Amino acid sequence: MVAVNAVGAAPAVLAGPDTAWFAALEKPVIYPPSVTFAVVWTALFTLQGVAVWLVARGSTGRRRTTTLVAFGLQFVVNLLWTPTFFGVQWITGALAVAGLLVPAVAVTAWQFGRIDRRAGVLLLPYLLWAGFATLLTYRFLALN
Repeated sequence: MVAVNAVGAAPAVLAGPDTAWFAALEKPVIYPPSVTFAVVWTALFTLQGVAVWLVARGSTGRRRTTTLVAFGLQFVVNLLWTPTFFGVQWITGALAVAGLLVPAVAVTAWQFGRIDRRAGVLLLPYLLWAGFATLLTYRFLALN
């Protein structure tokens, strides 16, 4: 859990919203208070850490390996959003990343659920947030 939170938070520390570029963007009406992101991502990364633990201890062999690789791939996609949006300030690219994240999380949740139902359920809030983040990114693109 700690590792998932530490790695997940790293992009925001390196390239976050505290820039003149982001401050100048028109914000969508659905943009939540800034503190929301830290609270939500901490909770989601913690849930992901628990889910990974359940999968890692609940299965062996090829299925576990395939499932953990799927998790790793979606996690990398997740990590790409922040530097794409805030680092290189490419909203269209960030929307593409977000668009890849939603199905990647859905597949991962499904695969987790095949090993341990609880692990799959733990990823559902993440899937919902990824959908919201995609919509939010689209709205940023439409407004700016």
